[in-house]
Amino acid sequence: MQVPWRDRRGRLVKLKALVFPLLFVPGLLTAAWWASGMLGGRPITEAIHETGLWAIRFLLISLAITPAARLLNWPQILLVRRMVGLTALAYGVAHLLLYVVDQKFALLTVVSEIALRFYLTIGFVALLGLAALGITSTDRALQRMGRNWKRLHRLAYPIAILAALHYFIQSKANVSEPVFVTGLFVWLMLWRALPQAWQRHWATPPMLAIAAGLATAGIEFAWYGIATRIDPWRVLAASETLRYGLRPAHYIALCGLGVGLLVVARKAAPLLPRLRTRGA
Repeated sequence: MQVPWRDRRGRLVKLKALVFPLLFVPGLLTAAWWASGMLGGRPITEAIHETGLWAIRFLLISLAITPAARLLNWPQILLVRRMVGLTALAYGVAHLLLYVVDQKFALLTVVSEIALRFYLTIGFVALLGLAALGITSTDRALQRMGRNWKRLHRLAYPIAILAALHYFIQSKANVSEPVFVTGLFVWLMLWRALPQAWQRHWATPPMLAIAAGLATAGIEFAWYGIATRIDPWRVLAASETLRYGLRPAHYIALCGLGVGLLVVARKAAPLLPRLRTRGA
């Protein structure tokens, strides 16, 4: 049996060995907070929220690995993509199981709630999609399915959309974090839509930062306008200034610019020894 931190030949992969224990940290912290009473008066509800949030986070991290590999010229990071994707599935399953516990194991109630409540329905569909990707994530499945494997695993994109929508509806009035999560997803999708030659260019991340930031502000405006009674123009006005602090659109733009700085630093690093030699 192949262990997660070794390759197909049984050799230790240092990056996998480093990443694997880190994947357990959010779950262990949630369990520790629960045991110490730090999750408040409704600990199981908070645990449900935490595991669901980390399922979305790890899904986005798995989608961000390919851009990181190309932009930073770091192909080794692709070795942990499957591991991170399976972690998203694991936290999604924990999210559902905790909901079953919260319903006191009344499975008929759970089924009826999933069927009747739209946000639970789309969340469950997203989890089923993650399960399908997880089951077919093995090397044997890749060999058997051939080109269909890649087509199937592109379902990660609509799954992320369903997960974000589930998060939006569950968050109700304050959707700052779902908006931020969706903005990150928009950045990742815009990057994938570019020609391969542009995907590696140092100027791509800052340009995408501006585009994704504007899209994030638009998504926030649309949500408040359609799904709430809050004036969306006031929300948009808050995104146009720093008077009320940073908004999700600002954070998305800053994240994109940060990626751009990393890319520039990565491309400049090999030049430093040459510059030092010429200076000497």
